[in-house]
Amino acid sequence: MSVDQPPSAFSASGEDAITCSIDVAMRPSARRLEASAFSEFYEIQRTADTIINGDFKRIALQFPDELLHDSVPIYRLLKQRVGDGRDLYVLADTSYGSCCIDEVAAQHVDADLVVHYGHACMSKTSRLPVVYVFGRKSIDVQDCVEELTKIVASITDSTETTKKSALIRHDVAYTYRAGDIVRHLRDETGASILYNEVPTRVDPDPAQAQAPLDSLSNSDAIQQAQASASSSGSPVVDGAHISIIYIGEESLALTNLLMIHSSSDVYSYNPITKSSRLESERTNRLLMRRFAAVQKARDADVFGILVGTLGVASYLPLISHLRKILAKARKKSYTISVGKLNPAKLGNFMEIECFVLAACPENSVIEAKEFYRPIITPYELEVALQAEGTWSGRYILDFDRLIAEYSGNDDGSNDEDRDPDQPTFSLITGKYRHARRFGAPPPRSDDACGSPNAVVPRNQDGTMTTLADSAAAMYLQSRSYQGLDGRVSEDAPSILEQGRSGIARGYTVTS
Repeated sequence: MSVDQPPSAFSASGEDAITCSIDVAMRPSARRLEASAFSEFYEIQRTADTIINGDFKRIALQFPDELLHDSVPIYRLLKQRVGDGRDLYVLADTSYGSCCIDEVAAQHVDADLVVHYGHACMSKTSRLPVVYVFGRKSIDVQDCVEELTKIVASITDSTETTKKSALIRHDVAYTYRAGDIVRHLRDETGASILYNEVPTRVDPDPAQAQAPLDSLSNSDAIQQAQASASSSGSPVVDGAHISIIYIGEESLALTNLLMIHSSSDVYSYNPITKSSRLESERTNRLLMRRFAAVQKARDADVFGILVGTLGVASYLPLISHLRKILAKARKKSYTISVGKLNPAKLGNFMEIECFVLAACPENSVIEAKEFYRPIITPYELEVALQAEGTWSGRYILDFDRLIAEYSGNDDGSNDEDRDPDQPTFSLITGKYRHARRFGAPPPRSDDACGSPNAVVPRNQDGTMTTLADSAAAMYLQSRSYQGLDGRVSEDAPSILEQGRSGIARGYTVTS
């Protein structure tokens, strides 16, 4: 009779890992659609008509990871309708966020049209026309209208002198029902309901391109929405009293909407749970977390500009803008393109003290709890570089607006009159600190090595090289371990000898 031995403290049989059960909930997008609903869900006929009418020859079909299982059926259905002479390519594993248009991958196949499937951030593109297929999430229109009617009634009753209005925003997957919801809501309430339709076709022409849905200020959103509201007979209202109603489940789009419209009341309706609530109560908590990241950025002297998109139209001017303001503040900057972010990638740049992410509005705000260094947005960088360090609570994620406002406020003055040795107080450490200054005028040749930021390495041939403003070299010089020592020309080569032979369990030594 054998007795089971208890598992060793240093090794386990692995039985627990094999027998354990995991509860897996299937995502709605992973469910297989019936053949009758498949073409309608992915708007096959509309996409084929757009391809034929536009006479596009090379079409890139971009899918997010959760919709890849439907890529082959969609390809076959489109191929049957567009006929021969047109090439279709499936794009998967996007370089950055799947909500952005992957124009770089589309150019690899020389595409002249991109069909984007799934959730989209609606950022402007600069090279290729785009057809959006958002999908069709199920929603109970009657229940949605009833809940929104209660919200509009509470908005109207909250003030006695001024009649408030509501601006409708929604997840793009509910675009196919948004028009019906807005029409019924206007009939039920009689209030001024502002709504801006989401385009399903966007061309790179700047005159026709529209701003990202979640990156508009209140005034911008109201101005655009009033055009459609006025045409339907709705009165024009004062933007100071507007409230926002978001239709969709909790997502990055809703989070960014709360921070951008921090001075407005934001309500949400979840079509899955069929419940509504006031979301503005957590706005201050979100902004406080971002303010803490701004304070960490104020203590940083070396910044890494992370390229988080190649599809947004203004990403190149934004990167140039970030380099300019960092150089003006005498900060060191490195531009890095790492694709999708993870702590392991950014952990390779230990000399960088803070990262600035240039990405689409929905992927700009990163909660960097697992990252070694803080990650901030371009607007947060502008706030961190201010001398006063104050923040009014405004939040901007739109690239064009950010650059335009900075250009309008930049009067050409510089910080040369400020004392470079003046210490600044850190709210993170609670101490005064002296900032390192990079980008100073090059020193004279006779005192180049006397600069406090200069590093003088010796090459293999014995020559000396001066690195005046290298933050990486300074960080390497301050480390106790600087890599393996090559000891070139210092050790005599050993005699070549016959080594062991055989297998690891029993080597034989040749005598």
